Amino acid sequence: MKFETPAGTNPIDRLKIVGKAINRVDGPMKITGTAPYAYERHDVAANQAYGYILGSAIAKGRIARIDSADAKAAHGVLAIVTTLDMPRLTLGRMNTASLFGGPDVQHYHQAIAVVVAETFEQARAAAQLLRVDYDRADGKFDLAAEAGSAPLVGGGGPTAPKENKVGDFAGAFAAAPVQLDATYRTPDESHAMMEPFATIAAWKGEMLTLWTSNQMIAWNKADVARTLGLKPENVRVDSPFIGGGFGGKLYTRADAILAALAAKAAGRPVRLAMQRPLMMNNATHRPGTIQRIRMGATKDGKIIAIAHESTSGNLPGGKPENAIQQTQILYAGANRLTSMRLAPLDLPEGNAMRAPGEASGLMALEIAMDEMAEKLGLDPVEFRIQNDTQVDPANPQRPFSKRQLVECLRRGSDLFGWRRRDARPGAMREGRWLIGMGMAAGIRNNLVAKSAARVRLSDRGIVTVETDMTDIGTGSYTIIAQTAAETMGVSIDKVVVKLGDSDFPISAGSGGQWGANSSTAGVYAACLNLREAVAQKLGLDATAANFEDGKVHDGHRSIRLGDAAKGGELVVEGVMEYGDLARQFQQSTFAGHFVEVAVDGLTGETRIRRMLAVCAAGRILNPKTARSQVIGAMTMGVGGALTEHLAVDPRFGLFVNHDLANYEVPVHADIPHQEVVFLDEVDDKSSPMKAKGVGELGLCGVAAAIANAVYNATGVRVRDYPMTLDKHLDRLPAIV
Repeated sequence: MKFETPAGTNPIDRLKIVGKAINRVDGPMKITGTAPYAYERHDVAANQAYGYILGSAIAKGRIARIDSADAKAAHGVLAIVTTLDMPRLTLGRMNTASLFGGPDVQHYHQAIAVVVAETFEQARAAAQLLRVDYDRADGKFDLAAEAGSAPLVGGGGPTAPKENKVGDFAGAFAAAPVQLDATYRTPDESHAMMEPFATIAAWKGEMLTLWTSNQMIAWNKADVARTLGLKPENVRVDSPFIGGGFGGKLYTRADAILAALAAKAAGRPVRLAMQRPLMMNNATHRPGTIQRIRMGATKDGKIIAIAHESTSGNLPGGKPENAIQQTQILYAGANRLTSMRLAPLDLPEGNAMRAPGEASGLMALEIAMDEMAEKLGLDPVEFRIQNDTQVDPANPQRPFSKRQLVECLRRGSDLFGWRRRDARPGAMREGRWLIGMGMAAGIRNNLVAKSAARVRLSDRGIVTVETDMTDIGTGSYTIIAQTAAETMGVSIDKVVVKLGDSDFPISAGSGGQWGANSSTAGVYAACLNLREAVAQKLGLDATAANFEDGKVHDGHRSIRLGDAAKGGELVVEGVMEYGDLARQFQQSTFAGHFVEVAVDGLTGETRIRRMLAVCAAGRILNPKTARSQVIGAMTMGVGGALTEHLAVDPRFGLFVNHDLANYEVPVHADIPHQEVVFLDEVDDKSSPMKAKGVGELGLCGVAAAIANAVYNATGVRVRDYPMTLDKHLDRLPAIV
């Protein structure tokens, strides 16, 4: 099925099950501890041994020698594989950093050996007995030091323009009556997901099976095969439950490759979990940025010139953090300039983390909008509304498919009590606490991806869905069950959903805010094919048949759905592909974020008091699971604003706070009150589901809203995240 024209009325529009706040169908498994996560798959392979990874103690250089004699002689050790035992493995198509093999070290905690033993403790102890001689080399670890020589890079690949220009930015900015020129910095950040990278690997001849934690099954299968030199058909990946990913588990990581190598060397299945310090140094992270924003406006508040230039770093061959992308479409303005620079660094690989690009970019842009509003003497909400656009500013012939940013801001302003805000910084106080309100706009583009599914109908009327879509805590099981139930006209307890197995049809996978909309559209396509098969079996007209209450109705006849499978299970597949609607219409999701903070006037401590997100994101497939996604993203935004920062040791090139004791993420006590409102919206140009994504939108703009609230509370403008107390303590207003 190909989605080429806007969606008309279809079975999803009945909204008997889709659109309802249904509890997660996998919830009972999770609260009883029976959901099978990767490291806990005790039943999938007998006689499992334990693997332990040793990471490099240097960030740049070569390994001269690894003495493994003592480790091999240690009690319980079954096998040891070192990086010197083989040449550098082929790089996966989705990887920047080498995962294993060869003497060269690209970054700190690069995997250099795996030890296999009967128990985890034996493997860990033996790994400490490996003696490694290094030839250390000088590396580049400081983004600020390298930024001045960083070359321009195109965001769309090697053929993309180095600078995106619309109109005459330089001339318009120079002539603008009101100008802003400011630089903002965002830090390196870690995904810090609860579940570690973990894999159980087992071989049967040339066939490799990985029970792992990965967001994108098809990508993982292909890259494992490529890296290990296997035929893709000889690799099976199974990942039914994932304990958080946030983009960190989009790609094949060292745990999967080393578990496979270890299992081959030991001659038996091996389970392996990456220890927390390696999760932060061995795997990917969100790269830090240095962003310069220039803005020119008329005295009445119309933006006439805007430039956003960002510099980030990565390993050679890596990509920049695309922090300028939202600035290209969020606000009107005839004269525009955006560009990115990429500094080669010898830090761990920088790659996708929840809302890549927009999260970092809005941390800067939405402070700049507040700073310009203050220069103009305008309310920050009204300044944003005044510069709204319903078309792509660079291509006015290309409208937005649906854009309710103004409605998000107006509704949020009313619900939050924005009118009670005192625009004078430092004017609102409660004893020694300085009180402030801040807001920001949020945007995240809507992406869709080809997605397929297989559906089965039993003679008992049970519909079983099989697709390699993953559930990373987002509620995929539930919304897929809702889609199948709605389309086939059965109750949700008559639907069984099976996910995360590479033996199933390839779906969109979980990432980029495309998973929910795309995967359910693929299930919808498969269910339409099943409806046709059922009608044919029952001798009915598929176009006239009505599927409802577990029956198929055609005129005066009403036949039990399961009767279509009396002669044997009906099995069909379907796939949803997309035409060029995304090129004809700019498809995006929008939010208005509002925050109230209290800053201790004596200590500088910042506390979040309340948060509100008003979101416009197409049809909300399940308000309960969608709200969970948004409040989780809002919480992550608090971390980005106030606490989260991978601290780089510029001497040795490592993230020194590489555990959850020192990399501080927000906890429940930090987030007293959150409210989420979804605007009524369907986007018929997105998919037959008329939905969009929402899980990343909840993060976009939150950190800036907090920064703006802190400024409103204190009168101190901090442009360097996270806004730890040392960055404003000496400038706080006096407490009388």
